[in-house]
Amino acid sequence: MSTIIRPAITLFVVLTAITGLAYPLVVTGAAKAIFPDQAAGSLIEKNGKVVGSSLIGQSFSGPTYFWSRPSATGPQPNNGLASGGSNLGPTNPALKDAVKARIDTVRAAHPDQTGPVPTDLVTASASGLDPHISPAAAAYQIHRVAKARGLTDDTLRQLVNANTTRPQWGLFGEPVVNVLQLNLALDDAAGKVKA
Repeated sequence: MSTIIRPAITLFVVLTAITGLAYPLVVTGAAKAIFPDQAAGSLIEKNGKVVGSSLIGQSFSGPTYFWSRPSATGPQPNNGLASGGSNLGPTNPALKDAVKARIDTVRAAHPDQTGPVPTDLVTASASGLDPHISPAAAAYQIHRVAKARGLTDDTLRQLVNANTTRPQWGLFGEPVVNVLQLNLALDDAAGKVKA
């Protein structure tokens, strides 16, 4: 019996050291060397203070900011510890009611818009943490934000365009706008206009 237990314990200790200590340290070190920003959480700083991550959405609700996608996380929106969708199917009355209420809210805040509300302004992403909206969703909000900030629609169109990430190599993905980065750029632009 001891001829089996001793090698088993030795193998357990060796594999624990390799897979539990050495491998994670090597991978973390390589990630920090090759992708330092991503390995540190893709944090965004303003005036030396961390204001968020480019990978996790934040909720904006005032008229002076672009709004992000709704978040399905709980107990508060954009909770990284509770990542996940609502799990409500497309025929579920609760989902239909929630989307209808969001559409009513978006329409009330944008009375000048007569076209359809972009889907990403009224539905949560699968993770509930998506930091991006489509350029169409950003364009839908331009007049409201411009009016609230005292800026021109053209100024905000240029700002949205400058903060639109194009598909990688022109092939992979869709154009997207990171809402936090756009709103930080908006604060900077509004500060320059006031100065």
